[in-house]
Amino acid sequence: MSVDSVFVHKMWNDNELSKMVKGGVPFPMLSDGGGKVGTMYGVYDDESGVETRGRFIIDPDGKVQGYEVLTPPVGRNVSETFRQVQAFQLVRESKGTQATPSGWKPGKMTLKPSPDLVGKVWEVWKTDMAFD
Repeated sequence: MSVDSVFVHKMWNDNELSKMVKGGVPFPMLSDGGGKVGTMYGVYDDESGVETRGRFIIDPDGKVQGYEVLTPPVGRNVSETFRQVQAFQLVRESKGTQATPSGWKPGKMTLKPSPDLVGKVWEVWKTDMAFD
């Protein structure tokens, strides 16, 4: 979502995003003309009429699960966004019986939250996750 029109979003997807993400972005891009939603999330700059780069991952219940706000000169990592969405989906589907360690990717080992895990996460991370 941005203050850009749906036409600018289409052009951005067709000429840029589809070259960075195979098939383009797999979800609708929304227009926030006037910055009403951006204001609610604290990313709209009323003075300049633009929004800073914010990424908010909101679950089906409407709860913000993750977010990142960057200043305009710093680009976002689309692959990291997809990875995080997949991680949040896995955790939700497992009803909290699984957790994903730092850098987790689909198909990699998950964690089983319990008191026994405290102080041992590094062992899983070291053997299955390290710098994939």
